[in-house]
Amino acid sequence: MPWATRRRQDLLQWLERLDAALSELDQAVEQTAQARPEVALLRTYPGVGAVVGLAFVLTVGPVERFRNTRKLVSYLGLKPAEHSSGGHQHLGSISKQGNSMLRWLLVQAAQTVARFDPELRRTYQRLKFRHASGVAKIAIARRLAVRMYWMLRQRLDYAQLVRMSGSPSSAVVPPQAGSKL
Repeated sequence: MPWATRRRQDLLQWLERLDAALSELDQAVEQTAQARPEVALLRTYPGVGAVVGLAFVLTVGPVERFRNTRKLVSYLGLKPAEHSSGGHQHLGSISKQGNSMLRWLLVQAAQTVARFDPELRRTYQRLKFRHASGVAKIAIARRLAVRMYWMLRQRLDYAQLVRMSGSPSSAVVPPQAGSKL
């Protein structure tokens, strides 16, 4: 029994050291994110935090280098692989050719975003019902990456992006009190 107590105390000391190191890293990420206006713009999207925003900005670089969203999605490895023959098109799993860390972060963020964004929540639920939940998560991550691309490309925050994607009468986010819409 005394060995179990000692082992527990050792593990708790390790946990305290790791927590201190992680808080330093969190502060460094937060400071770097605050210094970049692009990250501040992406953080207006509910569910996108400093880590995801900073990783997207640093990995993708200037979004102008991608002519369209298909190029971006392909760069990130979120595009389905295609196997076509004889007029039959078969879309397989994603290509996974991009940065695996950013792809993982986008999938994690997509799960959070799907809870806050009503349009993506409906899409996620529909895809999850028709396919596996993994397929739905990847599809939402792809849509999140495309939306983040357009936010940076057009310099729009989340509310402006949502109004742009639909008419004012069918905007995903209801207008705030006092707004002209």
